[in-house]
Amino acid sequence: MIRLNDQLIIGIDHGYGNIKTANHIFKAGIVCYDHEPLFTGDMLVYDGRYYIIGEGHKEYINRKETDDDYYILMLAGIAMELEGEGLTEADISIAAGLPLTWTSGQKAEFAKYLTRNEEVSFTFRKVEYHIRILGARIYPQGYAAIAELAPSMKGVNVISDIGYGTVNTLFIVDGKPQITRMFTEDFGAFKCVQAARAEYSKEHGANLDDSILDRILISGTADIAKDDLKLIRNAASRYTDELFRRLREHGYDERTMTLYITGGGGCIVKNFYRFNKDRTVFIEDINAAAKGYEYLAGLQMKAGESK
Repeated sequence: MIRLNDQLIIGIDHGYGNIKTANHIFKAGIVCYDHEPLFTGDMLVYDGRYYIIGEGHKEYINRKETDDDYYILMLAGIAMELEGEGLTEADISIAAGLPLTWTSGQKAEFAKYLTRNEEVSFTFRKVEYHIRILGARIYPQGYAAIAELAPSMKGVNVISDIGYGTVNTLFIVDGKPQITRMFTEDFGAFKCVQAARAEYSKEHGANLDDSILDRILISGTADIAKDDLKLIRNAASRYTDELFRRLREHGYDERTMTLYITGGGGCIVKNFYRFNKDRTVFIEDINAAAKGYEYLAGLQMKAGESK
């Protein structure tokens, strides 16, 4: 969160797997009820309906503005940021992002979606909030996570933002983003998850619990049978092999370029691919994109630029 004059800039990274703000992360899951449910720990109440935040799974869609859930998840993220500052009322400018090659074509509709209500009242974790949404600025995923670093980057650099839904690749030469060399592909970490689940189901005729699969992808191991662990690790290795094949297809050369990996899927590369350690940098901060959106919005607003 950035304070600018009489308003707050709050960055929201609307991920397919997790929602991130500058200071918080929570699962991009949501379950809606018409009546108050039994367990209300992370409950958001809005427009007469009850939402449990962080439960269930969001399906991958390439137009987030067509799904009301991302609006509700945004409100939860805003509440978490305000809670950290001891606030329940605020004037807010939203800073958010879209996949690289989708930004120019979708940003107007996405900004409209995020700002569809100028004033919003809701309850989260049994605390009432009232906010005014003054506007929304939309930035390209991937670049936002390294925006502060970009001007100092020398030589040819490749940014690979591995999210749950998409992989965004951007070339930066001597600090300058190359608009003709940016790519968005539906090959995020969910492809790895799907492949691993399929392998386990084929072998055992059963579903692998999500928490076990997440643990393997994040840490490289889990307390399960060695043969099953090998099965999942092999699926993850095939995913990273294909990921780097696509990077090379776009022009990536590990001998002459520096690769910056950001996004939640970076752990899969770290655990299951033999990358060039001398020329690979992992952006470890999972909140980097949300912070980057705030940074870019702050620069624009201070300069008096339009959305």
